[in-house]
Amino acid sequence: MSTGPAGHTARSSDRPHSETARRTRLRRFLRTADGVAIDAVYEPGDVVYNGGTPSPSLGSLGSPGSPASSVSRDAAPAARRPAIVVAHGFTGDLERPHVRRAASAFAQYGAVVTFSFRGHGASGGRSTVGDREVLDLAAAVAWARELGHTRVVTVGFSMGGSVVLRHAALYGPEHEGRTPARTDAVVSVSAPARWYYRGTAPMRRLHWLVTRPVGRAVGRVGLRTRIHHRDWDPVPLSPVESVPRIAPTPLLIVHGDRDGYFPVDHPRMLAAAAQDHAELWLEPGMGHAEHATDDALLSRIGAWAAAHAS
Repeated sequence: MSTGPAGHTARSSDRPHSETARRTRLRRFLRTADGVAIDAVYEPGDVVYNGGTPSPSLGSLGSPGSPASSVSRDAAPAARRPAIVVAHGFTGDLERPHVRRAASAFAQYGAVVTFSFRGHGASGGRSTVGDREVLDLAAAVAWARELGHTRVVTVGFSMGGSVVLRHAALYGPEHEGRTPARTDAVVSVSAPARWYYRGTAPMRRLHWLVTRPVGRAVGRVGLRTRIHHRDWDPVPLSPVESVPRIAPTPLLIVHGDRDGYFPVDHPRMLAAAAQDHAELWLEPGMGHAEHATDDALLSRIGAWAAAHAS
């Protein structure tokens, strides 16, 4: 699955006027470096209203390709506040309630970009379960910068958590030509440390879903997720191999001690690989990914992201 350019970032197919970017909720199809259309939404965030006082939420999303609603005309310039780019888990998409809940919580701390990975929701292509998805995230980060944000934080859950780690390793500021897609801070929630893990029943079911034709059919029909039939070739950089390459970018690893997919040796392995560069939050009683992340934890993550986006 790892074919084509890995470091080239394509921009959105419809770039809004800079004033519109500051004042409206936008929905666009972005184009990745390998030509996949990615459904994405930009929300300016509650913190831009009334001199920084949060205001009520903006209502439902509009149709792809058009602004959905107006926001306050006294919005601060985008460059003065961070953008938080949310990378969902496998079988999710930007319309899922748990993704919208996370976006709403993060909007208290900055602008928010949500998007659907390839093979999910209205996006094109087929899921490669964490490989080519790095290009989807790169397009979303580059769009946030195109809209005027000089500080961008990536927050990923489960599969998205592995993607934000690989993205930060591959698109660091030291890589010439990749800077528009770089991130200024990284939050990885409920991510695996290594590939091909089958040590829990949910992960054994997931491997059946991905590797068997009948499993992929179930994914397409029952889970609205279109999965690529090809194996990884070559195998992409693993999360634990990615972590040492992220420094000096700030990194937060969040994991529940009751995660039914990846036990706590995964986050501990990631933290050890960071060699004291990363913060590790082991959350008592927390399960897996977006569904298990309560509002208080989302707020803490948002505050950390805003504080470390420099």
